[in-house]
Amino acid sequence: MLRFTTTPTGDMHIGTLRVAIMNYLLAQQRKESFTIRIDDIDKSSNIEGKDTEIMQILEKFALNHESVFHQSEHLHMHQTLAIRLLEEGKAFVCTCTIKQHETDPYSGRCFNVDKTEHAKLKEGSVPFVIRIKGELTSTAEEVDSFVILNVDGTPTQNFACACDDMISGVDFILREEEQHFNTAKQIHIKKQLGFEQETIYAHLPHLTNTLGEKMLQEEDTSLVKWLFGEGFIPDAIINYLLLLGNSEAEKEIFTLPEAIQWFKLENISKSEAVFDIDRLRSINAEHLRRMDDRQLSTLFGFADPDIGKLAKIYLEEVSTIKELIAKIKPIFAAKDFDGVWGTQMRKMETLVQNAPMINDFDTFESYMLKESGLKGEDFSIPLKLLLTGAQNGPKLADIYPLIKPYLLEVAS
Repeated sequence: MLRFTTTPTGDMHIGTLRVAIMNYLLAQQRKESFTIRIDDIDKSSNIEGKDTEIMQILEKFALNHESVFHQSEHLHMHQTLAIRLLEEGKAFVCTCTIKQHETDPYSGRCFNVDKTEHAKLKEGSVPFVIRIKGELTSTAEEVDSFVILNVDGTPTQNFACACDDMISGVDFILREEEQHFNTAKQIHIKKQLGFEQETIYAHLPHLTNTLGEKMLQEEDTSLVKWLFGEGFIPDAIINYLLLLGNSEAEKEIFTLPEAIQWFKLENISKSEAVFDIDRLRSINAEHLRRMDDRQLSTLFGFADPDIGKLAKIYLEEVSTIKELIAKIKPIFAAKDFDGVWGTQMRKMETLVQNAPMINDFDTFESYMLKESGLKGEDFSIPLKLLLTGAQNGPKLADIYPLIKPYLLEVAS
């Protein structure tokens, strides 16, 4: 079984999203259950509503799951398991000061406190924590007697995670590289609790954001939210995140269901990955090109395949939904007749409103030339502004057949 965990303490990071996508993909490949856990044990750090926001983001990427639960729902089980370790002599009570609790590695001051002291300390209201027994070492791969139950009776994150993974039967854990230092502690906890099922741990290399944290902080947003705001679509983001550091991808453009057929975790580079917005822009544009024309048109308030085709013409210039909207919206918006070309545009507007239905652009252009009496830039620029709202852009010969049914609305 695989799981994706995240804390409701802030916006979802792009590296966290990458982990979620890969966990889902691996679960599908292994034909195993996929569950989502909200690690909300540290109540003081939680932000109200962030858990809902996280789930909404995962839904946008269609990462279907069998179950979702909050870690706090298992509080009683965490406490019961900690007390069990205490009763079995695999843990001990510690009355060190808070400052001493935070010392790493643990000094061993309370290591030999008898478990009978537990009841006395509770009755006497003496603050204490529960530590799991470990070896006093100095190497990163070994563990000391770290805290598993805090003074307030809540479990530490490592203890809660290990217990929940054990209870849920998680046997494959894929997470970000910075969580690697927790692995030895969590293995130790499960071993002491008698959990014998083998668990595979894998850690994705760090993902560097080239957009710059300063820029995102100034906009008060995370990269994931920024990408949505800019009009990047989920399929393209998934595509790009699965390509990062992957030297053996079967193809450049694909969907998640397609990746399930060939993706291999072992092909992901162990080196740090760099987020390249330009490559994502290219991938996003290609996914938009492959979108059904009618479906694409709905992004602009239409249900017309021709408007989808119109948008795809502009994909030669832009790459995101936001940028497409900036191109499509002016075509159907009221035109500005107060500019340099306003007089010519007014003349053309009248002609269009009274013109017969003309199917092809060459005939339409000839009609407008003859009736307006305009030539050169006095004709070409005002016509472009009248039909598209912009002086530059794709050829009118390509655009006209697609906007012809809306011509009276467009040229006004």
